[in-house]
Formats: sequence, structure tokens, C-alpha cells
Amino acid sequence: MPVHAKEYITRPIEINVYSLIVFKTAVFEKSAFIFHRYFGFPPRNPSDGDPINKDRQDFSICQQFFALAARPERPPEEFAATTGFTRKQSRKNAIFVEKHPSLEKRPDKSPATADRYADVILPLAAPAMTFAVPDAMLRQIVPGCRVIVQLGARKYYTGIVDRLHGQRPPFDRIKPVGRIADAEPVATAEQLRLWHWLSEYYMCPLGMVLRAALPAGLKSDGFSEDETFGRGYMQPRQTVVSLHPDIRNEERLHVALDSLSRAKSQYKALLEYLEKTGNPDFGAPIEIPRKRLSAPTAILKALAEKGFIRIADTEIPASDAPAAPDKLPELSAAQTAAYEQIKTCFSEKEVVLLHGVTGSGKTEIYIRLMAEALAAGHNVLYMLPEIALTAQLIRRMESYFGKAVTVYHSRLSDNRRAAVYHELLRCDGGRIVIGVRSSVLLPLRNLSLVIVDEEHDTSFKQTDSAPRYHGRDTAVVLASVCGAKVLLGSATPCAESFHNAVTGKYGHVVLSERYGGVTLPQVIVSDTLRAAKRGEKYSHFNKILLDQIDRTLQRGRQAMLFQNRRGFSPYVECGHCGWTGVCPDCNVSLTYHKNDGTLRCHYCGYHMPIPKTCPSCGTGELLPQGFGTEKIEEELAAIFPQAAIERLDADTARSSRNYRRIIASFEQRKTDILVGTQIITKGFDFGGVALVGILNADNMLNYPDFRAGERAFQMMMQVGGRAGRREEQGTVVIQTAQPEHPVVRQARDSDYDAMIRSQLAERRAFFYPPFCRLIAVLLRHRDHALLWKAAAAFGTEARTRFGRRLLGPEPPAVDRIRGQFRLQFLLKIEKQLPVAAVKKELSGLFDRLHAVPEFRPVDIVVDVDPQ
Repeated sequence: MPVHAKEYITRPIEINVYSLIVFKTAVFEKSAFIFHRYFGFPPRNPSDGDPINKDRQDFSICQQFFALAARPERPPEEFAATTGFTRKQSRKNAIFVEKHPSLEKRPDKSPATADRYADVILPLAAPAMTFAVPDAMLRQIVPGCRVIVQLGARKYYTGIVDRLHGQRPPFDRIKPVGRIADAEPVATAEQLRLWHWLSEYYMCPLGMVLRAALPAGLKSDGFSEDETFGRGYMQPRQTVVSLHPDIRNEERLHVALDSLSRAKSQYKALLEYLEKTGNPDFGAPIEIPRKRLSAPTAILKALAEKGFIRIADTEIPASDAPAAPDKLPELSAAQTAAYEQIKTCFSEKEVVLLHGVTGSGKTEIYIRLMAEALAAGHNVLYMLPEIALTAQLIRRMESYFGKAVTVYHSRLSDNRRAAVYHELLRCDGGRIVIGVRSSVLLPLRNLSLVIVDEEHDTSFKQTDSAPRYHGRDTAVVLASVCGAKVLLGSATPCAESFHNAVTGKYGHVVLSERYGGVTLPQVIVSDTLRAAKRGEKYSHFNKILLDQIDRTLQRGRQAMLFQNRRGFSPYVECGHCGWTGVCPDCNVSLTYHKNDGTLRCHYCGYHMPIPKTCPSCGTGELLPQGFGTEKIEEELAAIFPQAAIERLDADTARSSRNYRRIIASFEQRKTDILVGTQIITKGFDFGGVALVGILNADNMLNYPDFRAGERAFQMMMQVGGRAGRREEQGTVVIQTAQPEHPVVRQARDSDYDAMIRSQLAERRAFFYPPFCRLIAVLLRHRDHALLWKAAAAFGTEARTRFGRRLLGPEPPAVDRIRGQFRLQFLLKIEKQLPVAAVKKELSGLFDRLHAVPEFRPVDIVVDVDPQ
């Protein structure tokens, strides 16, 4: 039965012509028996068949009631005489009228004065759209609820009601809301406020924010209301078995077992249940999933009929963590001091930056703060930059907080993500949500603390699709909306957060020593040019690095090698004519992957088998140039054949199972050497790692970006921080052709202060963040000439508004992706200027560019605060 019909019938309503029409619709949708139940008419058994097609008398009864109930002054006797009901039945109807004054007089929220229109956010690249609210829904529809609406001739979408109002749009025909999909709202008031901020700040349609915020199961579509509703999320359920309350003591349990002495199968099934649950808890039932029991269903049903067990159908919980938590970790003196400083800062500031060196034990401080929030009945959001970090950390958090831990990230199935979303909707406190960037968009009621670990990491920035939001900055806004506190943690804070801390906007706490008194690793800088001249280089390894690896393996310790490029080699080249493989749709070379013998584009996914001979000259041999993680793994296996070597990058971690296997193997010290990309640099805590090797620091230092120096330092410090985190000091070897580069020297000395001071001085001189705001505007089109023409038109008009603040157009580093050419503008805005007015002016420029028919197909991509 449609939700709107049920809600309409079971509430007080005003009797008028429109109500009668709506009720007729509800009756013909096979809901008449609900009317009998609530209005006291002769009940009819729904199992008798269709109450309308089988017996039209029901509808005439409804008509008579509507006609007479609007005149409650008529005595029951007159009502009975007119309708043919008995005196008893007619008195029930009269009593109903007396109890519900809305049947006698017009309600406050009448069709004449109510919010008759709803702005609905749809999962489309569009703002909220206005729909009419039928009278039947006026009392049920609220902001945040899911509704199904028709858009166009045949398409139906599920959307979220943004607001209700009485202002009719200037259209001749306004489509009505078709159906309310849920009994309760699925978006909180805080979420709606955050969505609006995301839409305005990051200059993207509200519908795109909805697409990012809701799991797939909550934004279905179809070609009819029923199809759209049917495609929505359904809470997964399971059958569970528990002891019956009557035998939840030891004596009665023994009696039950004795009574089954002749029913061997039932006796065995009950014993199996007791074995699976361990020692029975007679105070509270222990439910276990039916699928964990091997007994046939008939045997379990027989036990249930005898009153020994209960079989129930329940929702599958989003968390299956153990219930028994461990004791919270003890804090060292330095950690305790930092913890107290954070508490003091929270009394004055909304955001605090915890600057703790690698291995200083920031996580223990997080755990203590989270435990306090949970004890107060609040929710906590714990954000991490990578899915890769969650597996190791989740086990640790579950050991302390048990079932209070909820995990959310993109590798969960659509149904699992929807289940977590629904569970949090019903949760008023006592949860720790561990997630990546997207977790900031979850419904978090009673939120008191947000922790953003590794806050400097670029993974917090969404770059692929709108909204191109930054998870850290969005978390700060979310906390402001919810009245929560924010703790940003990092060993190498980003320049923006550090600037906010030293200028007094954020609180600032420093944790400068490692946990347990372990010293920071020794850093050795190895000159690759000098090693090559002296014959001390083997393939891509300097002699000093190979010696360190050999020494580490002989001591039974582990090593991690970092190369920020996956694949076997960046490209292949013909030794005769110089041909290189290039992607036909992108202006990049194809990366050679030796494992499957393919050349692959890492931008669009195009791939081809590697040719046996040169496609250009037909004679030359194709030679791999450069090196990636796959080649490093192969060469290490040849140099150290006795060592167990694994590789962790985007290729090997495609499946969560393989990723967990690699991490578990290294954590259990079954793997001696782990080769990886930047995945291995972020937050892992491996006790056996004594050596870290950075194979090519020059790639990071020479990247064409004003943040290159900061990023290179952060990467080297983070990956180096994986070494020597327990009893003894670790070693880091940095291979570079620029050993005297300032950033390399700063990394060697672990001198974050010197690095950040020099970086801030450069940015102040050249007017870059944090001393200004940046907005990147990217234009895309398949026609190169048309793209330049559109860019010239946009740039000419934009410069009349912004002058020298606008840079470009310039082709980006990769100027063609997926067949589309790309041109980029960069707008620098002073911090003192009202950024909202600038964005409004920019939006007007986009509209005027698209108003020209020739330029309408040109895509415009806006990236606020590009990273």
C-alpha cells in the first residue's frame, strides 16, 4: 500500500471535495480495509480478495461517511438511518468525529495557507526543483524526507526535500510530488545546511552534492513510481537464534537437555548453539545468525515449538565488531601534557592542530579523547586519508571500543553503505565513525568531536568529480554546524593549517618526542650521480642502499622501499627509431605493465598488448625506460633471492582481500621487503621495520607546482617515519641527484620549522596560499581550435572584472584526457575580498560564455582551493 495513502487515512483530516478525491484514489489502490480499521465500519478480511474489484459497496460506504462526517451535529440515529449501519456502529463514527475536531473545523495548516510547494534536490547536475505538495501529504512531508517525483515525460527520480514554502513558481503547470518514500527523513537539518555550504563554496549544483552524500541505494530512479521505489535500499535482514527466556538459567537448561535425551538431532542442535555462543549468558540473550548452525531448519523449528529456543528475523547490524573492549592505553608524560593542552585549547578554540612527530603516539591521545566523548553519549567522527589505513586501525579501535565502531568508505558494497547510513540516522550518540573523505557527509547526530588524522594529505581533496571539496575543511564547517570540536593531527602539517595555528585562528599543540623514548630515524642522503660515476650503482639502487638492505635482512628486520610510480616502467621506446607508445585519447605515454604484458594509460584506462616489434619501423626492439614499483620488485628478487618480497600499489590493492593479505603478511613479519607507492607512507605502524629507502626523490622535487617543496618534504618525512618505531633507531636512505637541495637538507635534519618558514616566505612573495585564495577554471572540448576561441573570449571578459588576478589560459601538464583538450585559468583572490561576490561574478561569466551558441558545448570545471 502506498505510504501516502496509509498516512493520509490514519490521521485527522478535513472533509472536503479534494479529500474525497484523494481517498477514492487510496481506495482504488487496495487500501480500503485500513479505512474499516480506523473508522469503525464492518471489518473485512483482506484475504477475501481485492476489496474493490470484488465488492464495490466499500466505496459507496466511504462516500456516505465523507458526506455525513462533515456534519457531526447530526445524531447517530440519523446517521444510522441514512447509511443502514447499526446504532453501535454509527456511535463509533460519532465518537470519532468528537475526538477529532479537524473533521468539524478547518485545521491550522489548511490547503489555503499551508506550504504547498517543496524544493526537491535531485541527484542531477541541477539546483533544487520545485514541486507541488498534494493535500494528502501536507502533514507528512518535511525537509529531509525522501520523495519520488516525475521529471520529464517518463522518468522518475528519488530526491530529498530541501524546504517547504508557499511561493508558487512562475510556471503554468507544476508537477506534484508523487510519493513519500520513507516514514522518517533521511537527511538531518545539519546535513542540509552543510550541503548548501558545499554547493555555494565549491560552486557546484546542489544535486551533485546530493549524489556525493547519499549511498546509491537511497537515490534510485526508474520509469514509474513503483519501479523507482522498488529499486531503493532495503535493509538487509537475517534469521537469528537465541535461547528462550523460559530456560535462561542453568537449572532449566539442564532440564531441557535431559528432556531431549531421545531426540538426538534436537539435542545435538541445542548443544551446537551452546558451543557457538560459548558460556550462555542467562541475563541477556545471545543471538547468533542461523547460517552459523548446521542443524536443519525443521530441527530448529521443533526446538522453538518446545520453547527451548527463539527464531527471529532481525536487521543485519552495520558493525560486527567484538563486544568486549580492552583497557585504554596508558599515556606517557609527553602524551599526557599534550592531552591536557588540547583540552585547554578546546575551551578557547573550536579547532586545534596537534603537531606530533612520526611515532609520537598521536593515536593514543585520539583514543583518550574519543573515550570521553562516548562516555558523555556523543558521536565521534575519525577521518583518515586512505582506505589503506583503515584495516589496521579498525582492529585497534575495535579492541578498545567494540561495537561502538562504525566503518564507512567507498570499498563497502552499496547495500552496506546504505545500511551504515540508516543506522547512523537512528543513532543519537555513542558511536565512533571511522572513514575517509566521504564520511564527513554522513548523518551524525549529537556530534561532539571530529578528528582528522594526517590532515596534510592530498587524498582529502576530491578531484575527480563535483563537488570538489576538501574533507578537512568540510569537517571544520560540519563541526561548526553541529557545535563540535575539531582536532587536526599530523607530523607535517600543511602550510594553511600551520599558518592558521601560528596566527591564533587554531589552537596549537606540539608533541616533539617519540613514544617510548625511541629516537627519530637516521637519514642518509645518497648522491645518485656520484654513485654512478664511481661505479657504485646497480640498476636503480645505490651501493649504500643495497648494503643497508642486506644488513637489515641479516638482523631479521624488515625494509620498505618507496617509489611513487606504479607499473614496470613509465614508457617503452624503440631502440632503432625512438617510437614510444602514446594513448590515443590522452596526451600521455603508455605505462608498461610486465605482469600482464600490456601498455596502459593511467588516466583513461586504455590498454593494449605490448607489440613484439616497433609499430613504426617494424624492426626495432621496444626497451623499457625508467622504473616503477613492478620493476623494483623484480630486481630486488634477483638481488635478494632469499627474501620474501611484496608490492603494494594501486595494481596489487585493487581487491580488498589482496590488500588485507599483503598488509597482514608484512605485519606478521612473513614479508621481508615491501615495495610500494605513496600508499605505504600514510600512518602505518609496523614494529619490525628498520629501514626505509626512497628511490627517487627528484621526481617529487621537480614537479611543476608551488607546493612541490612542501609535498616532497611531507612525503619523505612520512615514509621515513615508518622506520624504527619500537625499540631501536631506524634508518632512512634518500637517493637523489640533488643532495644539496634545501628540502633534502631539511628532510635529512627533520627540520619542519625551517621548511615551513622558507615555504611561507616564498608564498608571501609570490602571492600564493595561505596568503590568498585560489580558484582554478578548466575548459574542456574535443575541438582544439574552438576551445582556444572560447578560452580567449572568457579570458578577455574575465580580465575586465579581475585584472591581473587572472592567470591563463595555459595548457595543464596533461592537456588532453579522454579525447578532450584542456585549458586552465587560475584566479588569485585577496583574503580581504568577499569571496561570495567573486564567485557570483564568476558564475555570471560562465553563463554569458554558454549563452553564445558556439561555446555552449564547452565544459567548464571549477575547482575552489585546488590542491
